[in-house]
Amino acid sequence: MSSTAIAGSVRQGANLMLLSVSMAHLLNDAMQNVVPAVFPLFQKSMQLSFVQIGWVAFTLNLAASILQPLVGAYTDRRPMPALLPIGMVFTLIGMVGFAISTQLWMLIAAAACIGIGSSILHPESSRVAHLAAGKGKGFAQSVFQVGGNTGQALAPLMMAYIIAPQGQLGFLWFTLLAAAGILIQWYVSRWYGEQVGQQSRAAQAQLSDRADNRSKLFVWSVISLLIVLLFSKFVYLSSMTGYYSFYFLERYHLQVENAQLPLFALQFAGMIGTLLGGRLADRYGRKQMIWFSILGTAPFAIWLPFSSPAGSVFLCIAIGAILMSSFPVIIVYAQEMLPGKVGTIAGLFFGLSFGMAGLGSVVLGWLMDVYSVEKIIQICSYLPLLGVFAILLPKDSKMAEKA
Repeated sequence: MSSTAIAGSVRQGANLMLLSVSMAHLLNDAMQNVVPAVFPLFQKSMQLSFVQIGWVAFTLNLAASILQPLVGAYTDRRPMPALLPIGMVFTLIGMVGFAISTQLWMLIAAAACIGIGSSILHPESSRVAHLAAGKGKGFAQSVFQVGGNTGQALAPLMMAYIIAPQGQLGFLWFTLLAAAGILIQWYVSRWYGEQVGQQSRAAQAQLSDRADNRSKLFVWSVISLLIVLLFSKFVYLSSMTGYYSFYFLERYHLQVENAQLPLFALQFAGMIGTLLGGRLADRYGRKQMIWFSILGTAPFAIWLPFSSPAGSVFLCIAIGAILMSSFPVIIVYAQEMLPGKVGTIAGLFFGLSFGMAGLGSVVLGWLMDVYSVEKIIQICSYLPLLGVFAILLPKDSKMAEKA
């Protein structure tokens, strides 16, 4: 077999793994995001307050936010391919837990299991995407992330057409998704193990040395700016995925199924925006894409609370397409700043995203109990204006100079 044919076969195998981890991400995020979509059902059946609902979301996100950076940092030093299917096992347990929960503590325990599953999936699957990327790191991270966005987009529909008609027992259908995820991740783990065995430890050490030569002040200033941008993005999304359905029901007096349509539009458009974001960032630059994604969302977000039911769907399409294009770009931007820390960066930023969303859910729930859903949703619509701080990020060329 010629060298060209061998290279083509290797590339095809890598592409298959990239699609596989994207599919696993889809299954994981569909199961994870159906939980906040079902909050109105839990509130009615268990007589929960907004604060109690916030604690379920907080637990779900906190479990992931604490463990993800630890998993990523540890597996940077000692990759563990077997963790991939194990993460899906925790998610399966969480789905069963939600199906049989009768009290708040049972909901919280089930949420913790799903959070643990996500904390394992994201840093390790992101590393697989990095290994399979070739030269298009931004596009590969987008392909991985678009799987998660697709799962998030499907979650409201799954709530409307699976959970709503059957109640909590509808969660048992999701065990089939978890079982499929276990099989996919087991398959990916075999390829991942082979790649880990072929990696040169000397090359990894060289990458770590490059990262160590960077100014700590430079590194932490960039990380701090990225965290501000993550805050604006994920707290705003937390207000939408966790509480916009309540705002929609209160403002328009429609059925809960109708409230899922804008959220589906948001997530579906986000899937497209994520896929395009990585490709555009590879071509035009990471900083430009990050700046446009966060700040460019602001006009549509500010308009949304005052729109009609039909208008809210179109505005959510614009918000999802623009806002969700930034996350894979932010991850690749940070990974280029710290070569050799792929898992650490993925775990840190995925963990921060979940942590901010979880803490935001609790704080927003408390504020809505004290004030009103309408007032807090309107205030949250201004969060994307924090995207102006992206102007302070160093240009991509400056990032390369620091390497």
